[in-house]
Amino acid sequence: MTELRGEAYEMPAAELGPENPLPVFRGPEEDSSFHLDASVPDADRRYMGWRTAFRVLPHRMQDNYGRTRTPRKFNGVVLENDWLCATFLPELGGRLVSLLHKPQARELLERNPVFQPANLALRGAWFSGGIEWNTSQVGHYYLTCSPVFAARVRGLEGAPALRLYEWDRVKCFPWQIDFHLPPDSPFLFARVRLVNPHDHELPMYWWTNAALLEKAGSRVVFPADTALGFCESRKIGLVQLPTVLGADASYTTNVAFAQEMFSRIADEQRRWVAHLDAAGQGFFETSTDRLRGRKMFCWGMNAGGRRWQEYLSVPGRAYIELQAGLARTQLECLPMPGRTEWSWTETFGLLEADPAKVHSPVWREARQAVDTALERLLPRATVETLDAQFAEVAERAPDEVLWHGSGWGALERHRLACANEPDRIPTALTFDVASLGPDQDAWLALLDTGRFPEGDPAADPGQMMVQPEWRDLLEAAVASGTSDHWLAWLHLGIMRLEALDAEGAKAAWEQSLARRPSGWALRNLAVVHTRAGDKQAARQCLAQAWGCGPPIAPLAIEYARTLVEAGDYETLAGFVRGLPEAIRQHERIRIIAARAALQTGRFAEVEGMFDHEFATIREGEVTLTDLWFAMHERRIAAQEDVPVDDALRDRVRREFPPPAHIDFRMIADID
Repeated sequence: MTELRGEAYEMPAAELGPENPLPVFRGPEEDSSFHLDASVPDADRRYMGWRTAFRVLPHRMQDNYGRTRTPRKFNGVVLENDWLCATFLPELGGRLVSLLHKPQARELLERNPVFQPANLALRGAWFSGGIEWNTSQVGHYYLTCSPVFAARVRGLEGAPALRLYEWDRVKCFPWQIDFHLPPDSPFLFARVRLVNPHDHELPMYWWTNAALLEKAGSRVVFPADTALGFCESRKIGLVQLPTVLGADASYTTNVAFAQEMFSRIADEQRRWVAHLDAAGQGFFETSTDRLRGRKMFCWGMNAGGRRWQEYLSVPGRAYIELQAGLARTQLECLPMPGRTEWSWTETFGLLEADPAKVHSPVWREARQAVDTALERLLPRATVETLDAQFAEVAERAPDEVLWHGSGWGALERHRLACANEPDRIPTALTFDVASLGPDQDAWLALLDTGRFPEGDPAADPGQMMVQPEWRDLLEAAVASGTSDHWLAWLHLGIMRLEALDAEGAKAAWEQSLARRPSGWALRNLAVVHTRAGDKQAARQCLAQAWGCGPPIAPLAIEYARTLVEAGDYETLAGFVRGLPEAIRQHERIRIIAARAALQTGRFAEVEGMFDHEFATIREGEVTLTDLWFAMHERRIAAQEDVPVDDALRDRVRREFPPPAHIDFRMIADID
């Protein structure tokens, strides 16, 4: 029988820490540009970069975690039958952290033994391992380290199914995943449902990311002969599988540096990807046709890649990612028409194929062997039939809400009712009153009373909203005089700037300051000045903001960075000396202070910094190794009275390799 139950899941875990209350605004461009090789076909370029520019509001950043781990019990949800045991963590984005194949006692995923946030997601904090669910915007999802709803649903033939769902605050749509594990099934099925409830088009994104144990002799196989990946021109180009830059990249331990490959699966071909060991056994993922893309990512075998592996887990652990997405690549969103639902079914499980063929030097033989083995094990038609049956389950109301996510879906439902607007959020998604909490209180008051509550400028200004409908409500409340106070004007300015109305935002924050001075409004004015190119005015605003308070690390970091950019090391030194001890020891303040120390020849102050175990290094960031090399270059130049030129830089790189724990260079081999 299939069982669905709650079960504690314990592992050493670092603390996330409080959210950063300073809003991070999107830029003026909605699209992104990429360095594409001429070999990329025109058809593949169509949506590359479309609506992929960074945006995070109304969410706040999660950037205050550390690396001290203590035992912690998470609230897990287990879906189990005689074949598989699947463990989910609703507290952490619904991550499928373990998929155990019981007959072989074989873990099919990379089961990270720790929870260690690192700076890889849209909001900062992200952790590796298991299978994650990414939607809305390019990148690791906003809720990857936040709660989502989990509910019990009556599945096929009465078997229990698990539903994960939430309201996406950035693009204002609901998403839903129903997990089915029929009693006699050796496969876990995930039926995904995205709903655009609006009349307008949404730029939509989805990628399912599965982390798998990386080991020598295991091969990644796609049903494609070509892929888009890093090519000889050092750009994204067309590559012939399985060879990339002279190595067989289907064996990830051959890959020298971080690499990703987006397979170009033909339209008529069944979509799947597999990772099979020397015996021809391993994990597979397949789906119905809506989910078009498949990707392989690996960290590479260089020092930086190996450092990232242990940094995200523990020494001796290494993983790769197999991913499946709506588009062919992760460089694009797709236009989703208004009042539309997109759905598909994914399948995860253990696959066995002829090892001689899986590891054939002839790529086509390998991919055909896996395709044949998959069709024999789980026919394509079977998945399509199940997908139709799962569609009926997707409309059923839950029998029980097992875990509550955020209150934003319930708030949106209430707003729709108050505005007499049609509620197109599926009734199968229970966004109940019990999910409302302090984060929604101010906005609920605005909706119910027409007044936005005022707060103390020394306190956290609260959660933000940028949805146009809420902006209209707040504009009306301010204009009517019911909410003509500093906090309402502060939030109105945030809404305006995120809507790319810089002048309107500036006016709102000036009105906020006129009501009551606050560091929050002054900091936001600094953003406007920076974008207008007036860096001096931005520095002055940040200095005043720090004087107003509250004295929080994110504000200190922003002000210190502007002082470094201005070369005002004397002011910076005094500022850092006057900081509270906890903020002075913040690793980002220490990095900024080290840059200033280098400029003034205080090399000893820089050298002592490298003993620290840094927590917030961003994926692709090389700040620490740059500082390491710069310290030795300037020290030798001062000692030997020689210029810092290419010859000295080459010498430093030969004679002073960086300590392994600060080396996060993902492509050091080709720098």
